[in-house]
Order: sequence, then C-alpha cells, then structure tokens
Amino acid sequence: MKLKKWLLPALLIVVGTSLSCTKLDEEVYSSIPIDKFFQSEKDVLMNAGRSYTKLQKYPEEFSIWSLTELSSDEMVAPARDDGQVWDNGRWNQLQKHQVEPGNKINASAWQFVFEGISACNEVLYETEASTIQFAGKEKILAEIRILRAYFYYIAIDNWGNVPFSTDFTNRDLPEQKNRQFIASFIIDEINSNVDKLQAEPTSEYYGRVTQGMAYTLLAKMYLNAQEWLGTNKAVEAIAACDKVIALNAYRIEDNYFTNFKVQNEVSKENIFVIPMDAIFTRDRFYWQQLTLNDASRATFDFVGQMWDEFVVEPGFLDKYSANDIRKKSFLFGQQYDKQGNPISFVEGGVTVPFIYTTTISDYMSRKRWEGARGAKYEYQPKLEYYVTEMSNDFVLFRYADVLYTKFEALWRLGRAGEMIGNPELQKIRTRAGLAPYTVADINATELLNEFAREFAWEGRRRQDQIRFGVWGDTWWNKPTSAPSKKLFPIPQVVLNANPNLQQNP
Repeated sequence: MKLKKWLLPALLIVVGTSLSCTKLDEEVYSSIPIDKFFQSEKDVLMNAGRSYTKLQKYPEEFSIWSLTELSSDEMVAPARDDGQVWDNGRWNQLQKHQVEPGNKINASAWQFVFEGISACNEVLYETEASTIQFAGKEKILAEIRILRAYFYYIAIDNWGNVPFSTDFTNRDLPEQKNRQFIASFIIDEINSNVDKLQAEPTSEYYGRVTQGMAYTLLAKMYLNAQEWLGTNKAVEAIAACDKVIALNAYRIEDNYFTNFKVQNEVSKENIFVIPMDAIFTRDRFYWQQLTLNDASRATFDFVGQMWDEFVVEPGFLDKYSANDIRKKSFLFGQQYDKQGNPISFVEGGVTVPFIYTTTISDYMSRKRWEGARGAKYEYQPKLEYYVTEMSNDFVLFRYADVLYTKFEALWRLGRAGEMIGNPELQKIRTRAGLAPYTVADINATELLNEFAREFAWEGRRRQDQIRFGVWGDTWWNKPTSAPSKKLFPIPQVVLNANPNLQQNP
C-alpha cells in the first residue's frame, strides 16, 4: 500500500466524505466526552492525521495550486475553439491579474487554507484536552502547530491581512490581523516547536512535519521577509537552510524525475510531500485530466475523456536550453503512442500529425494541439478520472529548494562565491545536463529563470516573481498590473460572513 500506515487509518475515517462531491465538509458529532475519546497513542495519532488530509486538495483544479500557477507566467488556460474552458472568464481573471472577489478559484483556495487551519486548531484542542499521556504527545502537538503555521504561510503569501485564530473553542468571528503580525507568529511557532520534532525523516514520519520541513518553512519566511515584514532577513534565511543541511538527511537525486515518479517515496530529495493514492485520494490529483488532450490516451493508456485545460504559457519553455533535461517535464512536438508510432488525427477531412505546439495563435480560440502539456509527474497506466487517480506523492518542499534558497540569500548579500562550489548545488545543474554556475553567471534574471526551470509547476513561481519585482510586468497575454495585484482579494462570501474583515486595497 502506497500510503504510510499512520496516515491510512485517518484517510479511511474521512473516505466516506472525501469521495462525495456534496459532503466534503460534513461534521461528525459524538457524545463521548473529549477527555475519554482517546484510549491510546494510536488514537491520538490517527486523529492528528485529519489535519494532514486537508492538504490533499492542494493540486486540484480549483485550489491554491491553480490559483498561483495560472496567475504566473508558467501556465495558462485559454478558451478553446469549441467554446470550452472559458468558464465565465474565471481563468482569464487569473491570467491578467484582474481577479474579482467572486472568483471561484480564489474562493476555493481560501477555503483550502482556512479549512486546514480550522482542522489544526481542532486537533490541537482535542489532543491537549485528552488526559492520555505518552512520550510522543508533545511531538504530535508540535507537528500540528507547524502544519497550522504552514497554512498561515500560504494565507499571508496570497491574501496578506487575514482572519487569525488559534482557539478552536472561540465561536466569535475572528479578527483580521496584518501580514506582519501573522508572519511573526509563524516564525515564533517554528522556533518554539522545531526542537520537539522528529529530526530523522524515517518511513514512520513520511508525509509528516519534521525538523527538515520546519526549517525549510522558516527559511522561506525569512527569504520573503522584505516583502512580508519590510525587513531583510537574508542572514536568517541562510541559518535556517544550514539547519536543514546539518541534518545530513537529504541529498540531490541523481535523476531529477525520481522526485516525481509514481513511487516517489524513494526520493532522498523530497522533504515534505502530500501522500496520494489512486483510490483513497480520489478526486484530488488528476493532472492528466487537466492538461492533456484525448489524443494522449494513446501515449499513456488512459481511460475516459481528457479535459484539455491547462497548458504551458507560450514563451515559458524558451527559458530552457535545448539540452536541459528538465524540459522533459513537458510534452511538445510530435506525439507517439505506446508502441512508438506517431499519433495523427483528422482535421477538415485531412489526416495530420498530432503535434503539441509551444505557441498559441489565439488566446480566445485555442486549437486542441496548441500549447505544451504538463508531464513532470510520471503518469501511471489506466488513469481514469474519479476511478483511478495519480498515486505520485505531491511534492511541497525539496532539498533543491533549500540549496537554492541559501544561494539566493547569499547572492543578495554579495556572497554568492561562498557557495558556488558546493557539490550538491552544482549537481542541480549537472544532473540537468548543464554546466555548473560560476559567480559571473549569476544575476537576477538568470536566478529567476533557473528557479522557473527547476521548480516549474511546483507552486513556487508566483512567490519568486514577486520577490524579484517582476510580478507586475507584461507577459504573454497579460497586461501590466499594479502593485496591489500582488495580493488576491478576500473572497466576497468571506467578507459577507465576517464583518470584522476589510478587503485588500
């Protein structure tokens, strides 16, 4: 079984609701007193797993991944020439940085984050209220506190000033706190709890918060501190990265794509992942549906109709050199079936080869072969939406991220030469088939392009573009956008429900 033993029981608890489109958030009530609910350490751990299951929505069609990626220069969802995909312009709003408070993707992403925070608050309350004592109880509490900090990290990154609550028993509408307050809270939570966490990333702790995950999160907080706190924290970012490095638990994989295989739990580079399973996380990870055209069924032996929505934004692949192995994260050019035969289709009575182009001639009328497609995560055979989904564990933090975070922080301090010869840093480039960097190679444009190549479609691009000051620039079919567009609007339904909140300017 792909999912780890500690998490699977928690998934089974919620499987009845997670497989229903209409009962995803159904509450289950019990008359058992809270201090009697847990009878063993296993019970506490299973209950804590409910917080982790909230991460599973991350890579869905309407969630935080699509919100951030489709508003960056990595991915786009143009209207098709058959009238599909336009969806009342909601994808267009993301592409052009004109997101309205009623946008469905924005609202779903918000729900993802704050359902996660609420679940963490509930688990913390239940665990703290339980009278059962065991050696690992404080470790579990520390895990969930930092998982909650991770959800708040997403919240302030995307919406800035947000409602804040850590008390599950408080039924008052939460007050809105500014980004600086919550960023300081996140940093304090990590520093106060990281020593209680598991240091070695054993199989028992796979998919759970560990010291490596916590220090990576801390490094990201410090790297973005100029934007979020108004203070440069590059020195602190370096120190946090050094904590991950000192664990001596992670390494850069020889093969870039080991991190994204179906069985990617073997990766020594992945620090924090969302465990996925073909059955138990159904309707969660289905990128084959989102990006591919029906013709690609012949390549991968898929079942059912593909949705043909998300494609690589024209111009993005130009950042890769021809021999960059990472470019194989995408499908473009002539496509072939499983036997290696070229795929063709009939267009206007004429048989033509099926070629995914890297260009799109008309944003409002994309042809079915236009746009490169995502294939970074290995596709398993027989995928069928809502029947058999992808079983690759979704990667949130990788060791390459840690090394590049440290490298960027050093570069910003004028000290890039201190790390340029690091063998693991060089390996990020050499495994891609490229020469390692020299100090002379490094400038803002090259760093930003390298991060795009290394972390494409991993949910990092928006944050990088903002930090490098190019978020408001023009790119394919996107006009110049104002500095205020670095934040998404608070969803209108949230404002209507909580008068304590004020909309982002």
